[in-house]
Parts: sequence; structure tokens; C-alpha cells
Amino acid sequence: MTEPVGTFCLVLHSHLPWLAHHGRWPVGEEWLYQSWAHAYLPVLDVVARLSAEGRRDLLTLGVTPVLAAQLDDPHCLRGMHDWLGGWQLRAHEAAARLPALAAYEHRAAATALVRFERHWRHGASPLLRRLTDAGALEMLGGPATHPFGPLLTPEVRAFALDTGLTDAAIRLGARPAGIWAPECAYAPGMEAGYAAAGVRRFLVDGPALRGDTALARPVGDTDVLAFGRDLDVTYRVWSPRSGYPGGRDYRDFHTYDHPSGLKPARVTGRRVAPEDKRPYDPERAAAAVARDAADFVAVVRDRLAALRERSGRPALTVAAFDTELFGHWWHEGPAWLEAVLRTLPEAGVRVTTLRGAVEAGLVGAPVAPPPSSWGSGKDWRVWTGPQVADLVALHERVQRCALGASAPGPTRDPLRDALATEALLALSSDWAFMVTKDSAAGYARERAFGHAARVEELARLLAAGRRRAAAHRVAGWNGDDAVFGHLDARLLAPR
Repeated sequence: MTEPVGTFCLVLHSHLPWLAHHGRWPVGEEWLYQSWAHAYLPVLDVVARLSAEGRRDLLTLGVTPVLAAQLDDPHCLRGMHDWLGGWQLRAHEAAARLPALAAYEHRAAATALVRFERHWRHGASPLLRRLTDAGALEMLGGPATHPFGPLLTPEVRAFALDTGLTDAAIRLGARPAGIWAPECAYAPGMEAGYAAAGVRRFLVDGPALRGDTALARPVGDTDVLAFGRDLDVTYRVWSPRSGYPGGRDYRDFHTYDHPSGLKPARVTGRRVAPEDKRPYDPERAAAAVARDAADFVAVVRDRLAALRERSGRPALTVAAFDTELFGHWWHEGPAWLEAVLRTLPEAGVRVTTLRGAVEAGLVGAPVAPPPSSWGSGKDWRVWTGPQVADLVALHERVQRCALGASAPGPTRDPLRDALATEALLALSSDWAFMVTKDSAAGYARERAFGHAARVEELARLLAAGRRRAAAHRVAGWNGDDAVFGHLDARLLAPR
């Protein structure tokens, strides 16, 4: 067997904003169920199918703890089953007006129902554990509620990370050695905290390594490795301005048949009005998948060959995306993904995980990355800019309050656990992102300030010794804290 031209790692990050509100999951469930039906089900079906063929180390997958909780929650599992049935009914209702589309959607919904009933009725964790144990996946962990790490105090950052990694260990049977840091955010010194938590590898965006992403790099004087997204390869699929999903033959995400909620059109053209878009044609879309998968494989092979020629040694390229791109945003994404994973080895490219890349020795010299993220400007402006100055100040206040209310003792205190949970929810990076990008900004501020108000109220009651009143307030929240039942506020303490 000839030596591979190089190594390709696909990293997917599964994350949705925390949907629980006032103790109940249902707020925003449509968003969850759409991603579940159109991305999580088909993507993991691709992995399972390839695994059954004996293929290993297919991709590295991160599922943030807040999403993992939802994918295992009995209420959400029941709701998802109902939603899939509703999808099929919507297809039936559209049959008289859009017969071809209705038939296509009926078959898709029926397939999703079979997948869900066969593999998902006990939640995502059993399925993910099986695929991990089979060697098909490497699972990544992360902080509990997806906070922007550089803005956290070392104590809160360590607590959030430990809570998230412990959650992954409970669900998957092993504590992850790698993480997808929320927003790929990094500040100098964070690697020391990662090392202390047992994290051995994490992801940054390519510019944090000045574009030199051909090898994993030890950070500072630690053995913690930073993997950089290769933007030349990643942006071939999806960038701020272009990528395959915008192709004219793919299903248009933004055009709806409003009576049914189904999507009847193909992209047709970037400047074509919704009412002028052509009907979706699955055969045209399948041809586009084959064409774009072949193009991507050629891009990866050429990139690796060029890197090897430049450095004189085998090289690595890492393409990293939100999982929701594959199926939710880009309807044909799972089919493209399967075609790529099948074709890359045939083209002489080794496909593996981040762990597999380390085991293959694809590690370079140490680096000292600058402050960075994968957001606009590759810096912190999305989470620290003038639009979110109030949230930055709120985060500082919440952290001071949470640390001030911590009281390590011989036993856990459910009230202080509830306070710590609310603090972590208030610190989610999603709120600042949604405000900066003007995507449900009012909702984001309501959530951030609402959780912060709970933290401050509970801290006041506990400081005054009013535990009965504090317990009454927590009971009124209907058990938000139960989502991370292992959370132990005694670990949140000033050092």
C-alpha cells in the first residue's frame, strides 16, 4: 500500500443556545428539533453506516453539554418523536398542491422516524458511546454552558470546564482528552488550565497559528496541543461569502411554502427573488453533491501535496464546521459528507481524528498564539465590542457574585449548586453573539439578565441566612439545576 499524501481531519461542533427557560425546555424547541431531524440524525447515520463497513477514525465530534442534556432529556425525546410525526403530516397536507415535494418529504420523514425509533429513543448518549467504542468517532468535550473562556476568571473557567468534562464522562463513559473551546476562543495562559483539567488538545482558528496549520502545535511550555482550522480548505465548503451550499442546484434554506413549512425551491441564483426560484430537483442536487465532493477531495489532496513538498514531511489539514451545516442549513450536506469520507482514502488521503493525528506524529514546534477566536475579525470583538458592553459588565458582576457566594463545606449545598448553575447560564457566549449579530438580541439580553438576576437574588438570600426563602425561589424555577445533576458548587471557590 502506498504512503498517503497526507492526513485529513474533519471536526464537527454541535451546539445550540440553551433553550431551557423558567425551568422548562419548550422555549425554542422548533430550533432544536429541526437541527435534530435534519443534521444530527443523518450525520450520525452516515457515521454508523461507514462504521458498519469497518471504517474507523472517521471524524472528531463535539457536542456541547447543554445540547447533550437536551438530546438525552425524556421531554425532548417525546417532543422530537411528535415533531417527526408532524413533519410527515405536513407532507401529506401539501400533497394536493405540491405532489412531488410532498412525496419527497414523506419519504424523508419516514426515514427519520425509523432512525429515531431504532437508535435514539434512549437519547443521544448510547448512540454516541457505541460509535466511540467502535472507533468511528473521537468525542470532544467543553465547558458546561458554552462560555467565552477569555472573559472568565481562572476560577470560573476551571469550574465551567470541569463541570462540562464531568458531564461528558457521565454520558459517554470517558472524560474527553480534547475540547472544542467555545468560539475557538483563546487567551495566553489558558493552556495551563487545560493541562490541569486533563485536556491535551483543543481547536483554534487558523489565524491564531498565522495560517501554519499543517501540524498540531504544543502551546507554550505545556504538552497541550493546538490544532488550527485550515481556512483554505474549510472555506471551500462554507465561508462568510461563498461555499458549496450556495450552489444553484441545492435546496434553498430561506424559501418556504408557508402553509406547510416545507422548502420547495432550489437556490437557482443568488439574486433571484424567492417567488422566482425554480422547484427543487433531487436529481440535480445529487449531481451537485457528486461534483462538489470530487472538487473538495481534489482541493484536500492538492493542499496536502503542497504542504508536504514545502516542509519535506507529511502534513495535516483540519476542516472544522458547525454540525448544523450538514443537513439543517445545507440540506444535501450529509450526502456530501458521506461522499467525501468514502472518496478521500481512494484519493490517497488518510482520514483520521485529532487523536489519530497525534498518534501519527503530526506534531510541530511549540507556539505562543495571540488572543483569538473564530468570530468576525478572528479577535474578541463579537463578545467584547461596544454593542455588548452591558453584557461584559454583567459577566464580571455575575462572576464576582458567584465566587463571593461560594462556601466549600463537607457536603453539597443544593442552593449553592443552583446559584452556580444560574451563573454558568448567564455567562453563555450565545447571548453576546446574538446581540452583536442582531439575531434575537432582545431575547438574548432577557436570558442573560434573567439568569444574572437569579444569581444576585439567591446570593442575597443566602448571605442573609434566609435558606427557606431561597429554597422556595429555586423550587419556583422548576429545577433548571437538575440538568447538571452532578454540578458541585464546592469546586467553585477563590484560589
